Amino acid sequence: MSAVALITGASSGIGRQLAAIHAEQGGDLVIVARRADKLNMVQEELESKYSVQVTVIAQDLAQPAAARQVYEAVQAAGIEVQYLINNAGFGGQGKFQQRPWEEDAAMIQLNVVTLTALCRLFLPDFVARGSGRVLNVSSTASLLPGPLQAVYFATKAYVTSLSNALAEELCGTGVTVTALLPGATETEFARRSGMENTELFRRAASARSVAQAGYDAMLAGKLQVVSGVTFPQRLLMAAIPFAPKKLLLRQVRKMQDVPTA
Repeated sequence: MSAVALITGASSGIGRQLAAIHAEQGGDLVIVARRADKLNMVQEELESKYSVQVTVIAQDLAQPAAARQVYEAVQAAGIEVQYLINNAGFGGQGKFQQRPWEEDAAMIQLNVVTLTALCRLFLPDFVARGSGRVLNVSSTASLLPGPLQAVYFATKAYVTSLSNALAEELCGTGVTVTALLPGATETEFARRSGMENTELFRRAASARSVAQAGYDAMLAGKLQVVSGVTFPQRLLMAAIPFAPKKLLLRQVRKMQDVPTA
């Protein structure tokens, strides 16, 4: 029997590529996102191309009850999930005090609360079975604070920290947790966050290459993997332990500043 992967944010970008990679291996899927029409397109494509079974759950994961509703839908369908891939998330550019609070609150709910709740709901089943893989999509943004994306960077710092801690707690259970830390990637994220014209996204990696790196690391049970990092990002990451924090913060802000016309 093929392993079933549950993937959030599977209608586009890295999530859609993760779904395709898993289907290519003959694995069945549960795909979750807000837009039913896009999920249905992914379902039709993957089922016809790879002869796998794809279950669609249309759910706004930024809602407080979303994780529980997804878990209960999976249980009601009698589906045993082996891979939990928490990919859904979004960001937003701008000064913290000027951004709409409703957007940042939804970001925290999706990036942090729903991801954590899904881990908490599925992990007991994984541990009881003695097998399972979790892939949490974080970001290289988790490695330092992010002026002009303060809340987004903070949420991803949480995701990496949580994932690393859970990985250690689960040692010896047969269950692993992997954090994927992409750099700038060609997805809807840049457009939705207002970052498409920034220095950071001028040389974005392909969603496929980032998804493949994360999927392979998950199967190998690695603690974390960095993928899609541009040369300026590599320099910045290498400087984090040594450079004065104020200097690093100015550089991060410059990379994320939207040029004026």
